[in-house]
Amino acid sequence: MTKIAFIFPGQGSQQVGMGAEFVQNDVNSKTFYDKADDVLGFSLSKLMLEGPQEELTLTYNAQPALLTTGVMVAAKLKEAGIVPDFTAGHSLGEYSALVASNSISFEDAVQIVHKRGLYMDEAVPAGQGAMAAILGMPADALKEVTDKVTNEGDVVQIANLNCPGQIVISGTKAGVEKACVEAKQAGAKRAIPLVVSGPFHSELMRAASEKLGDALKNIEISQPDIPVIGNVWAKEIEDVSAIQHELVEQVYSPVQWENSVRYMLEQGVTTFIECGPGKVLSGLVKKIDRSVSTYCVFDETSLNEVIEALRGE
Repeated sequence: MTKIAFIFPGQGSQQVGMGAEFVQNDVNSKTFYDKADDVLGFSLSKLMLEGPQEELTLTYNAQPALLTTGVMVAAKLKEAGIVPDFTAGHSLGEYSALVASNSISFEDAVQIVHKRGLYMDEAVPAGQGAMAAILGMPADALKEVTDKVTNEGDVVQIANLNCPGQIVISGTKAGVEKACVEAKQAGAKRAIPLVVSGPFHSELMRAASEKLGDALKNIEISQPDIPVIGNVWAKEIEDVSAIQHELVEQVYSPVQWENSVRYMLEQGVTTFIECGPGKVLSGLVKKIDRSVSTYCVFDETSLNEVIEALRGE
């Protein structure tokens, strides 16, 4: 029997026009975009559909935009009779997973991720933090590099364990630059600076996590109907207290994406459906296990392809 996981992308996957085809052709889909506008008090939907890309990419816009599109796509899949056995999201995508699993309301999630983006933006002024992808280096060897650079005075740490051979580091601009140089000297194949607005999933985000913790106390969180795999511990987060702790710790802790996928594989998941723009997570899943089926749903054509494919299983 096919077990399905809905997976939701994080920052970096946003693009102008995201969800446009659904919104233009379906009243229910448009409702998500309208609700987001109402909750936030500005036209997020116009930014999503018309841009400009530079403004959409700002963390406090990108986060609610990706959540809105991902949740809308998940709803379309459910309407078609495709219901997941698990949900998971990368960083910001974890909130989309919680909404899809009926743990947090869409309206509360839109509001909280907008605040999350603002808190992250406030924590480290633009230009002072950085992130980079390190390719072809084991995690333990890379941790030795980041620990050394940090001990010398420039904070940098592992931020995302994405898949075999791909790890992201995060920290001060100087710390990341030094770690990139030392990682290559220690055998890394490549070190690629990322175009991001802050040092996400690093200790530099502690201040943001504290503000987020206070904000989370004001929203209702329920036990998920569908198991959600959390970023911090790469296992199911089941009760309300665990979810609150997860969302706070997640801000400054590494995203354990590879282990999250492996956990779902161990539970028998054979099909991963990426909900929203881009194909980043699907690519990472394939690098972890090539035998599984992956799909990306972002328009009517891709939705129909998934429906047709799963109908035959």
